[in-house]
Amino acid sequence: MSRPVIAIVNTWSDLSPCHAHLRERAEAVKRGILQAGGMPFELPAMSLGEVLVKPTTMLYRNFLAMEVEELLRSLPIDGAVLLGGCDKTVPGLLMGAFSANLPCIFVPAGPMLNDRYRGEKVGAGTHTRKFWDERQAGHLSGKEWIALESHMSRTPGTCNTMGTASTMTLIAEAMGLTLPNAASIPAMDSAHTRMASESGARIVEMVWEDLKPSSFFNEKSVLNGVIAYMAMGGSTNAAIHLIAIAGRGNVSLTLDDIQRLGKDVPVLANVLPSGSNLMEDFYYAGGLPALLRRIPDRLSLNSMTVNGRTLGDNLEGAHCEDDEVVRPLARPVSEAGALAVLRGNLAPAGAVIKPSGASGKFNKHSGRALVFDSMVDLNARINDPDLDVDENTVLVLRNGGPLGGPGMPEWGNLPIPKKLLEKGVRDMVRVSDARMSGTHYGTCVLHVAPEAAAGGPLALIRTGDVIELDVAAGRLDVQLSDEELEQRRAQRKPDVKKPPRGYTKLFLEHVTQANEGCDFDFLAGWHEPVEPTIY
Repeated sequence: MSRPVIAIVNTWSDLSPCHAHLRERAEAVKRGILQAGGMPFELPAMSLGEVLVKPTTMLYRNFLAMEVEELLRSLPIDGAVLLGGCDKTVPGLLMGAFSANLPCIFVPAGPMLNDRYRGEKVGAGTHTRKFWDERQAGHLSGKEWIALESHMSRTPGTCNTMGTASTMTLIAEAMGLTLPNAASIPAMDSAHTRMASESGARIVEMVWEDLKPSSFFNEKSVLNGVIAYMAMGGSTNAAIHLIAIAGRGNVSLTLDDIQRLGKDVPVLANVLPSGSNLMEDFYYAGGLPALLRRIPDRLSLNSMTVNGRTLGDNLEGAHCEDDEVVRPLARPVSEAGALAVLRGNLAPAGAVIKPSGASGKFNKHSGRALVFDSMVDLNARINDPDLDVDENTVLVLRNGGPLGGPGMPEWGNLPIPKKLLEKGVRDMVRVSDARMSGTHYGTCVLHVAPEAAAGGPLALIRTGDVIELDVAAGRLDVQLSDEELEQRRAQRKPDVKKPPRGYTKLFLEHVTQANEGCDFDFLAGWHEPVEPTIY
């Protein structure tokens, strides 16, 4: 054929409400491809809907990346349109496409629409946690809870807070991998269908231009992604995914780099959980272009994007329609920042916290540890009325990292004990080697590395040990001497588990730690296509 052959890599699934509309969007993409002179072929890929996959979608992010890479490498494909949006589909699709290094463009699934309940604006994710705490405290009836559920998630699309889904799609846009202002369009808005069709037309042009990721994705792209991440108060999960995506793009990125690049960038997007609005409001206010126009001096404006223009060109004419939703620099949502990196004898390789979503009173805190060895242990004890716990206790969950989960589940937002909820407590210091949903909030220290299952210091902590958190100083420590820690290490008996099989075995043998992006150790960097062997 003389036409470019375009793959539409679609993560649609009947069991993924975030992507329930992507079959229809694939048809819109096909129309754009055909009108531009290309030949579309839809290729299904693993759908990672956050709400139903067990034990965690994070276990399968690399699976999706490998599938995308091999789809594009093994079939006669000239370019690809990537359809996704729920948390792990964004990095999974981009990582695989980067490794295949064909012209590609990302089409975000888009956030679900807002709703209201008794005059209050409500959405999925953050509100779910807040209302559940009130239900646990006895302030909401079962009837009210069921009514709220029907309002919090009322259309297809991703969580409409600044959770991991919106964080990652907006980062993809900032790095130049989507059409301008694509990431914040609500899934059910007519503009979303038009964007999908326009993306289909653009990928055909990209093939003729040979505009592959390796020809424009670089350190400047990553810088723009990091700055956008900080300004929108994005999810802590993005720290892991950004490192992994950058690694596939041959860009070295560390936690310290993210903190350095994003230093002094205040949160300007007044969107839950750092703010008070939802993604539909962010779209009406002007979306990412309006946000980035607030901070042009922090960006690399000459960075190229998939539409063939620079980021600076794409921002021309952008303006904010609502200063309350996209705040000016002089009136930020929070100056605390979207991410702080912590180190100390409890996190030698680093841990993270989201200051803009935490209680300021805990920024410097010392408290007695209450240790849980697993989620099973936590669920069995957390609501025991005789649990020895108060507001100053530091809840510790271990064995939730990449190896311990396995797959690093979103267990880091440990629930507040019911006895404390009933007393009005709504936040505590919580420490874990797991992750936390980007829709959640609270003083949660996450991604402690090395994790407990890899022999990190978290494995040595006992209930009653005193843990110190100092966000300003970037410290996370336990009041134990090096000698005491080494003595406990010598006494530790590693947990012996049944050997896994299949993909989980591959994952456990090759996954890196959280501070390294949790990618497989054999997949980073650009790769030359492997020529097929004909027998």
